[in-house]
Amino acid sequence: MTTVERAPAGSAGNAGSAGAEAARRRTFAVISHPDAGKSTLTEALALHARVIQEAGAIHGKAGRKSTVSDWMDMEKARGISISSAALQFGYDGTVVNLVDTPGHADFSEDTYRVLAAVDSAVMLLDAAKGLEPQTMKLFDVCRHRGIPVITVVNKWDRPGLEALQLMDEIRDRTGLEPTPLTWPVGIAGDFRGVLDRRTGDFVRFTRTAGGATVAPEERVPAEAAAAREGEAWTTAVEESELLEAMGQVHDQEAFLAGATTPVLFGSAVLNFGVGQLLDVLVQLAPAPAPREDAKGEPRDLDAPFSAFVFKIQAGMDTQHRDRLAYVRVCSGVFERGTVVTHAATGKPFATKYAQQVFGRDRETVDTAFPGDVVGLVNANALRVGDSLYVERPVAYPEIPSFAPEHFAVCRAEDSGRYKQFRRGIEQLAQEGTVQVLRSDLRGDQAPVLAAVGPMQFEVAQHRMGGEFGAPVRLDHLPYSLARLTDRETAKRLVGQSGVEVLERSDGELLALFADKWRLSRVERDLPDAFLVPLVAATS
Repeated sequence: MTTVERAPAGSAGNAGSAGAEAARRRTFAVISHPDAGKSTLTEALALHARVIQEAGAIHGKAGRKSTVSDWMDMEKARGISISSAALQFGYDGTVVNLVDTPGHADFSEDTYRVLAAVDSAVMLLDAAKGLEPQTMKLFDVCRHRGIPVITVVNKWDRPGLEALQLMDEIRDRTGLEPTPLTWPVGIAGDFRGVLDRRTGDFVRFTRTAGGATVAPEERVPAEAAAAREGEAWTTAVEESELLEAMGQVHDQEAFLAGATTPVLFGSAVLNFGVGQLLDVLVQLAPAPAPREDAKGEPRDLDAPFSAFVFKIQAGMDTQHRDRLAYVRVCSGVFERGTVVTHAATGKPFATKYAQQVFGRDRETVDTAFPGDVVGLVNANALRVGDSLYVERPVAYPEIPSFAPEHFAVCRAEDSGRYKQFRRGIEQLAQEGTVQVLRSDLRGDQAPVLAAVGPMQFEVAQHRMGGEFGAPVRLDHLPYSLARLTDRETAKRLVGQSGVEVLERSDGELLALFADKWRLSRVERDLPDAFLVPLVAATS
């Protein structure tokens, strides 16, 4: 893949204020259930924006090239996204910050962090499967955070559900009123193009070899479409008129308020409908707005620079073993080399090594504006949720850790590589790949890894051996619940059967329980014990 004419953040930039530059930004996440086509759509968007020449997703996961956003070895081998990835490019005078996310429920914590850093979301539905469990969870998170959602019905080139049936399902299960902007011409599996409901035109798509290049589009007036497509066009027009009669027409205020979701139909693997999605994002998705701090007070876009860390990622550069902190700029102008203040410690932090991210590829960025995602290299002092600022102090809301449900003792297979083992465990904890728990009883050589889903253990084990040179073995523990506790309660839990208290890397104490019955018994025997639920991965 060759990148071409990629527009760096702030490339137009020093002339305007932070607020004016923010108006040109669109920062969004792509979210869905596994296998709905997120990474393929991400690739197709970059292709249509002319920032890559050939799509990496060509023949589906079994035989495809790896996509720009899926760069980790495990992602390439499994054909799934297991880590979020940021891409930034210019399109139609707009700077697009696109964050691809893992769809698998085991990595929902990573997705939650990304949703804390974006202004809108593109929700991808599989035309044959509709709203799947992980899709519903992500809809709920977007609703809770007030994130407007654009829905894309993907894989319309394959047999699937009826379009009207999908609209009913969206309304009934999410509470959002679907307002299609395009409507398919031809049933699922016979995708000829779409009716543009805003103009009444027929947008006809032409296949390219394997969907590797931009699919040519032809706009055909309604009269010519009726003659060419016959009954398929007539059906599309009748169904569109039915939607209009039911009031399912786009209203920008209702969309931004989270009451409706614009809907588009497409096929990411064939690049059908992708151009329409880019245009809709530029025209309808919200630009960055003043972001509330931890006290609920909005910080103006033109206020001095501020940002927060929403992701830590290592292993992107195998030669240098560096560590990248993804920060979302919230206010002001970021200028490379500026010394900012780390809100958690009050200490200065130099930003000499700042980069714009495009999947695994990176290049130096000198300026950035609200909405932009900047990568800070070797930011060893930073943690997920940390705030950075210049001049006027600010602390943005913390990003909570999810309640782990799986636990395993981690031990180095080679005791002679303990230094590498310790460094790897510390880095996994800082990135949030897994939660790391310790106790005096177990010692530093046998930390407990805690995860939302078991696949997180596979990632941790893979990285410990391949990235840090310290192969490990995992011995699973018989716990399934965790509660925040305090030191007084911890003392009272000593000796309790099926209970163990460990300290997390952030200093919090977690009481682990074998099952809900053991927890219930402890709560009955110690009614004044401090046992607080953590944020559930399903919330």
